[in-house]
Amino acid sequence: MTGLLTTGRVLHAGQAVVDVVLRIPSVPEPGGDVFATAHRLVAGGGVNTMTAAARDGAEVVYLGSHGTGPFGDIVRAALAEEGVRVLASPDPLEDTGFSVALVDDSAERTFVSTRGAEARTPLAQLLAGAPVPGDVVCVSGYSLVHPVNRESLLRWLPDLEDGVQVVVDPSPVIGDVDLGSVHALLDRADVWTTNEREARVLVDRLAAHAEDAPARTGTEAAPAGSEAMAPSPDADLLALASRLCALTGAVVLLRAGARGAVLVRPDREPLVLPPLSVTAVDTNGAGDAHTGVLCGRLAAGEPLEDAARRAGAAAAIAVTRHGPATSPMTAEIDDAMHSL
Repeated sequence: MTGLLTTGRVLHAGQAVVDVVLRIPSVPEPGGDVFATAHRLVAGGGVNTMTAAARDGAEVVYLGSHGTGPFGDIVRAALAEEGVRVLASPDPLEDTGFSVALVDDSAERTFVSTRGAEARTPLAQLLAGAPVPGDVVCVSGYSLVHPVNRESLLRWLPDLEDGVQVVVDPSPVIGDVDLGSVHALLDRADVWTTNEREARVLVDRLAAHAEDAPARTGTEAAPAGSEAMAPSPDADLLALASRLCALTGAVVLLRAGARGAVLVRPDREPLVLPPLSVTAVDTNGAGDAHTGVLCGRLAAGEPLEDAARRAGAAAAIAVTRHGPATSPMTAEIDDAMHSL
């Protein structure tokens, strides 16, 4: 499908920050030192997801906070360039935070982050977004590690209308979030889109605490067909995604990079989404590209499996380029879809 007839908006409820990107041979041992071979100072965090959705034609609104200062200026300039509407005025007392992204020669990335104005988004600001049926709300697990954002988000989500879809990207911090908040997020999530590491962390946590959540013990039937499938290179991904679906009751989209993705829905056959064959040079921002395009296509009214396939193609293109905000334009994704 080419082009995008938008029927809803993508409302991003996470955090826009600045990425200080350092390319290094490898992460040094504790107490060690290494010189970066290249560096960049760019808008990142939620900006990458919003950029991906906007480049594929979606109407995007940033609901989060942003600061007064050089980092806030970088975030606002980047969003303006992509046509993303910023809902709130800058925080007059604090600048936007930043994240140091270490990208090594294996294309893996490691983060060290700070908190700024983006970590304090009041409930009234989320309410001002006024989601309506057809809109897609994009939620980041990072919101749950910021006390103000967590409280605002978990008070706001339960009151959203049924026709508002909520897409959750749990992020690498999901292992540090209290399970009460995780369950509250799961209760309103329409799609839980996660990478393999995050999925394993959450499965381990939920399984270990199953006695505290009888409705999510994992003893219910697994998604149809998940146990009968013959062993294959995708069998472990299917098992992991099916286990997470059983433990949570949520629709799970498991992203596995060069291995493609797995879509598991309760009471339906699991679906393996093959990857687009590429050579990765930088995986930083690939998940953001995937989530942004997924949200944009869902807001356009596309079926989940079609949106997921397109998101996979966008993420594959993104990893062939250096930098976090490398999601492709609509025409590039259209061309790539012909090879899937």
